[in-house]
Amino acid sequence: MKGNSDKKSMADSFGKMFEAFGDALGEIFRDPKLKEQAKEFGKSAAASAEAFANRFKDEEVKAKFRDVGTAAQEFGQSIADYFKDAKEKTDK
Repeated sequence: MKGNSDKKSMADSFGKMFEAFGDALGEIFRDPKLKEQAKEFGKSAAASAEAFANRFKDEEVKAKFRDVGTAAQEFGQSIADYFKDAKEKTDK
């Protein structure tokens, strides 16, 4: 039964990632409609993740999700670097 809870946890994390991303965009652009749409998209993504959670054990799917994870980390780091560089420029 542990495998089933792992799939649920993965699906929840997947949905929360999209919700958090949408929340951040909504705050950045101060757009409550965008924020709400992203929240709904996150819920939908979580439901979809549950539907294909059985495929997570497929090695090809695992590799693709590792690529997605790497891309997300690189995106996050580039955003952090951008704001860090911008802050350093304003501090001078």
